[in-house]
Amino acid sequence: MASSSKSASFSQQEINELQTTYEQGGLSKFATQIVKKLNDIENVKLNIAVTGDSGAGKSTFINAMRGLRACDEGAAEIGINETTMVRTPYKHPDFPNVCFWDLPGVGTTKFPMKDYVSKMEFTKYDFFIIISQNRFTENDAKVAKEIQNLEKKLYFVRSQIDNDFNSLKLQGVGFDEIKELAQIKEKINCGLMEAGISEPIIFLISSLFPKEFDFNKLKETLLDNLDGIKRDVLLMSLPSTTVKIVEQKRAQLKKRIWMLATVSAVVGAVPVPGLSFAVDLGILVNAIIDFRKSLGLDGASLQRLANVAKKPVEFLKAEVRTPLVGEIDKEFVKQMLVRSSFAAVSVVEVALDTIPIIGSIFGAVSSFGMTYKLLTDVLDDLVENAQRVVTVAFAPDPSHPQ
Repeated sequence: MASSSKSASFSQQEINELQTTYEQGGLSKFATQIVKKLNDIENVKLNIAVTGDSGAGKSTFINAMRGLRACDEGAAEIGINETTMVRTPYKHPDFPNVCFWDLPGVGTTKFPMKDYVSKMEFTKYDFFIIISQNRFTENDAKVAKEIQNLEKKLYFVRSQIDNDFNSLKLQGVGFDEIKELAQIKEKINCGLMEAGISEPIIFLISSLFPKEFDFNKLKETLLDNLDGIKRDVLLMSLPSTTVKIVEQKRAQLKKRIWMLATVSAVVGAVPVPGLSFAVDLGILVNAIIDFRKSLGLDGASLQRLANVAKKPVEFLKAEVRTPLVGEIDKEFVKQMLVRSSFAAVSVVEVALDTIPIIGSIFGAVSSFGMTYKLLTDVLDDLVENAQRVVTVAFAPDPSHPQ
């Protein structure tokens, strides 16, 4: 059986084994396997190492990846002098299984190169980001070689690009931004290749302006180079700063819906008054709250987005036009199910494109079909609101969002 830790949805082999599980053990054992997969998604950990010289902008970058400012609770400390004297973990405020590790700079008396890899526990990280505010040093190259020897993914990030361009503007120097960025990247690439780093992956960013330069490209590359559940957990943790990220989150969350609907209909199910089926209302309540958090529509996420976009949070909240951002409890979900009952659709319509054996397990119209439809409608509603919030958050003119 394919490893659960490597896939956020079931592989064909796992689907075949689910079919066998159902045939031999019935619906209860079938649901138990799905619960295991959901637990894998919930519990997987992602550890990201961020290293580089003092003043390179590691802390600011870690904060930006988590949608935080230096003044926010849980933010990495930022200072003019070296602030990272020990290996320091910074968990995501909403997704604590995603952890960024701020590593002290290498090459000092306290952290000589010969001890650095072992002291920093390089084997525990999923991938590495080396940050520099100007050129990458000999020490950076030495660290990079150690990472490559471990066959782990490595990314070079040149930070504070906005300062470079502002300096040129203040001096009255005319320049073509695209050409200037290409020249900077080429110079870095040549330097790293000369230092023995093969095919370095380089990004030019400003952590203070995550919509500009290569920041979004960096996020997309990180996602592309992760597999299955770890990709899923990183995606959900990223601030919803672009419509593309929101759409990627929709696609991933939709893969969970049939699993949640199955468990809701089978595990600890109770009858819903006024309807002819039973569901686990607690699972549905938690699913709606998780969808809302993943898409950045909870209060804390909206405040963090407002801070990044430099817009009043009330301006963003005004674009959220759904009761799903209010209190979600079992009674609320019951009422949603009752109101949705007239629109029941067959399992064949909603599930066979996702997992073929579902249609043979549940009836044409069933508790599965209703809860599947409910969560699909919930996801579509939340995505529509999230897209609207992101669009106005970063529109140049708040009165004319683009």
